Amino acid sequence: MPPQQFWQGVEEFNQLDFYSCHDTLEALWMESSDPDRKFYQGVLQIAVGCHHLRNNNWRGAVILLGEGVKRISEYQPIYEEIEVSKLLEESSDLLGIVQQTKPEELAALAERLEKESKENQGGWPKIHRISP
Repeated sequence: MPPQQFWQGVEEFNQLDFYSCHDTLEALWMESSDPDRKFYQGVLQIAVGCHHLRNNNWRGAVILLGEGVKRISEYQPIYEEIEVSKLLEESSDLLGIVQQTKPEELAALAERLEKESKENQGGWPKIHRISP
């Protein structure tokens, strides 16, 4: 069972507060050992990739989303009450969209993701928890 700090990071991620999620999960990641450590790092990297996208950093978004996707892929379908397959699918889809987006169009993409998230019509990746 993950510590409360992890669930705080999940809540921050799902509230689209990617920077706070990074801070929360980084502290947890540094204190953990594998296999949890690698999983936390993957989630953290996806959050940082989303943060970079918001800040119009195309290269940072692509690199961190890619690293995060790669890192959590071996934890499918479910790990620590998290639907990893769903997070992986949503994050991989976002990575593909970013890769096909010109750097100067990132701001418009981020705005679209914000709008879709608020309307519950896709948007930013979400971390889905299964019922324990």
